[in-house]
Amino acid sequence: MSNSDSHDENFEQQIKLVRFFIGAKLLGQTRLVLGDTIVEHAESAGVNIPTNCTSGTCGTCMITLLSGDVPLPEILPPGLDDYMVEQGARLGCIGIPVDDCEIDIRPPL
Repeated sequence: MSNSDSHDENFEQQIKLVRFFIGAKLLGQTRLVLGDTIVEHAESAGVNIPTNCTSGTCGTCMITLLSGDVPLPEILPPGLDDYMVEQGARLGCIGIPVDDCEIDIRPPL
C-alpha cells in the first residue's frame, strides 16, 4: 500500500456521518459537525424535522436514535421522559451528535 492509499484510508475513517431514515429508507446523510444539533444536521442533509420550540409544543422534533451517541442533558426537558429515552428518543432541537449516528425521524411511539 502506498502512502497515498494509507492517507486516503485514514481520512475516510475520520469522516463521521449523521444518517437520517424513515423506517429502512435512507432519506439523507451529512458530515458530522460538532456542536450542531440534529435538526441542523437534518437541514444540511435535506431532511425536514418539524419543530415547534416557540409555540410550547415541546416534543414535536422527537426522533429515534438508532445508533450512535447523542448525550442527554442532566435534567430531561419536558418533551422527554425516562421511558422514551430508553426507547431511543431524543429531541432534535437540542440533541447534539458527538459521533456517527443513525436517526429515524419518527419518534419511538
